Amino acid sequence: MSVLVRRNANRTLHPLLAITFLLSSLSHLCLGIQLSLDDDNSIKAATKQVAEDLMVYYTGDQPGDTPGNLPDPYYWWQCGAMFGSLLDYYYYTGDDQFNAAVTQGMLHQVGPYNDYMTPNQTKTTGNDDQGFWALSAMSAAEQKFPNPPSDKPQWLALAQAVFNTQASRWDEVFCGGGLRWQVFSFNTGWDYKNTISNGVFFNLAARLAIYTGNQTYADWAEKVWDWTVAVGQMSPDYHFYDGAHTGENCTDINRIQWTYQPGVYLLGAAVMYNFTEDEKWRVHVDKILNTTERFFSLPAFPNVMVETACEPYNTCNTDNYSFKAYLARWMAATTKMAPWTYDVVMEMVRPSAAAAALQCSGGSSGTICGAKWTDGAKWDGSMGVGQQMSALEIMQSLLISRVAPPLTNSTGGTSIGDPSAGSGPTFNPDLPQGVIQHRDRVGAGFLTALIILSGIGSVWWMIS
Repeated sequence: MSVLVRRNANRTLHPLLAITFLLSSLSHLCLGIQLSLDDDNSIKAATKQVAEDLMVYYTGDQPGDTPGNLPDPYYWWQCGAMFGSLLDYYYYTGDDQFNAAVTQGMLHQVGPYNDYMTPNQTKTTGNDDQGFWALSAMSAAEQKFPNPPSDKPQWLALAQAVFNTQASRWDEVFCGGGLRWQVFSFNTGWDYKNTISNGVFFNLAARLAIYTGNQTYADWAEKVWDWTVAVGQMSPDYHFYDGAHTGENCTDINRIQWTYQPGVYLLGAAVMYNFTEDEKWRVHVDKILNTTERFFSLPAFPNVMVETACEPYNTCNTDNYSFKAYLARWMAATTKMAPWTYDVVMEMVRPSAAAAALQCSGGSSGTICGAKWTDGAKWDGSMGVGQQMSALEIMQSLLISRVAPPLTNSTGGTSIGDPSAGSGPTFNPDLPQGVIQHRDRVGAGFLTALIILSGIGSVWWMIS
């Protein structure tokens, strides 16, 4: 039986940070965004400021611009990930001021086959990129975000479409399985199988399983997990590494560790426990959560999240700055699927949220968020989408106990699915197709249909 370790429970804040926190609460001068960790109104006010500062970077809702795109230097995927943060913002706060922009952008980027394979993004489309858009669509379904108009693709169907396109790319020719990083063979990274692409696929499969009640998705989640372990992208002590190359049969593992790698597997494992009630998934949840300590372990700043691969060295790029957002998002969501994790998660969320609020002290407004939460109220001079997303996700995670669990088809979810979605033309002629067999899609469709019909029958029984 696994034991979930309550980390640093008796460790105190570094004296300088403690003094900074005290001054920020007493001073009339602005030392970062004001945040009271136990006051819902304070949390909502703080997150509103961060979200509004985040949306300054987005111009896709302006006349003449392209919905669902961020300006340079941001890649396409990060806009989909940003929409995920704004979906969470609405879920936590009920503030709908960004909903129209989110809906417009997410629908504009679905592509001709409603699967987030957008033709004008082929030079940069990775499986992880497409997958982040799918996870946002999945969140919209789970959180009962307002459904699109009936003549538009629906959130659940979009997530299913991405799942189907990625299952068809599962490559057992090299490394015994796994998704490649890039979708197209002409892109740099085609020969690389990275943990985040496979982790996003695992996370999506698990969440589709519990939302639809469909075992086919759970089987795929098991398959991805087993491959990740077998190929060594997760170590025996539950550290997640970046990836490896197909030319070396995935033996040349790049051991760099980012915050979002354990995060994406953590939530997927928690969902699988909730769906299967198999004790092995509880063990996986506890051990992944325990190993995240490496990102919260600076001696002077216990339990404050740090992107250890780049932050201490001032080498983070625009992508890296956003990674803490996803770990915060998935840790909070894990507490809904695995409630026993709540206390341990909040031991990390609360100090990190307080530190992030202090770091949101830059720019002419004095509210722009930097990346280094361990710098206290001394703004680190960085700014951007990733910094705002990370601060937003860690602060709004304070409200996780105030919101309902993710919905499913059987608990009030209303998003309409399509198990056969994503059946457009093959986008990758260089990779053998058909790994997800026709019988899998038929089986998925049949099982989902049975679930829907049984739900209709239950409603008819209740009203008759």
